[in-house]
Amino acid sequence: MSKRKLSNRQKERIQAVQEKRRTRAAQSNSENGESIDIEQLGPELKGTVITNFGTQVEVQTADSGAEQRLVRCHIRANLDSLVTGDNVIWRPSPTLGVVVAREHRHSELMRPDIYGKLRPIAANIDTIAIVFSPRPEAFSNLIDRYLIAAEAQKIQPILIVNKIDMLDQGHHSKVSQLINDYQFIGYNVFQVSAKTGHGIDQLQAYLAEKTAIFVGQSGVGKSSLTNLLQPEANMAVGALSERKAKGRAKGTHTTTISKLFHLSAGGKLIDSPGIREFGLTHLSAEEVIDGFIDFHPYLGQCKFRDCGHDNEQHCALIKAVRDKKVLASRLNNYHQIINSLDDNQ
Repeated sequence: MSKRKLSNRQKERIQAVQEKRRTRAAQSNSENGESIDIEQLGPELKGTVITNFGTQVEVQTADSGAEQRLVRCHIRANLDSLVTGDNVIWRPSPTLGVVVAREHRHSELMRPDIYGKLRPIAANIDTIAIVFSPRPEAFSNLIDRYLIAAEAQKIQPILIVNKIDMLDQGHHSKVSQLINDYQFIGYNVFQVSAKTGHGIDQLQAYLAEKTAIFVGQSGVGKSSLTNLLQPEANMAVGALSERKAKGRAKGTHTTTISKLFHLSAGGKLIDSPGIREFGLTHLSAEEVIDGFIDFHPYLGQCKFRDCGHDNEQHCALIKAVRDKKVLASRLNNYHQIINSLDDNQ
């Protein structure tokens, strides 16, 4: 049975109720933290939010070397929301620590909630690693949606093709074409195998000085890659369903909470489960087309200022496709994405 479509007024009413619940939860959580006698709190220290449990956060101390440790902390009242990757100021107490301040974020990974309101899901990200594989089947339209979201938030994207060993098993034509296409556009494409270790050294070298986040469909091997890059992560890996080859099999367990890992070869990785697709409904048509970096040289070059880049004469973008300077699949994906946004208005 299809889901009943809610009116805008119903959505607003539901969102208001949810906001009240979140506020009550935050107040309750803050009261827990504030109930600690201020005189019992230790000095202000720096740390990084490793995991957010909703009512509490786990903070990794900023001490060097073996002195680093994890501390469970309450969140002080009136403090802005915290997400994995946030740099914070915290104070120790006889029981749990208390986060008293959040430092400036140099980047935020935002995603609309079910009501269309943008919410941060991770902070201080340097690169978004879009992971895909021969199975489950990869689609350029989905990859382009990730790329648009990354470009809109000014976070450098890279592509990781996992399970590259499957190319020897006949699953190669479509993936090989995707590799060639995105390399043609100018994106870094890493071809790796969490199973054999192929290409992992090159990926480690790239991530060594960065904070990255893995995104992609379920089943592409994000957790397997995390375990290989940081063996101590020990993340559960979901089996790929043979029936649909695009989800986890019944009875298996996969990641359920965002967590930051320090990679053994340097760098940091935030594993954020459940992200299959970034919603783009909050973006304007201009922001969407700006997310196609290969279109940039031709934007503003059309004869007509209101050109829709769809069968118009004297369209610079269509001419670029004819001249094989822009991929036809990219222009097709652009129109599909724009049409999908119009359908959701």
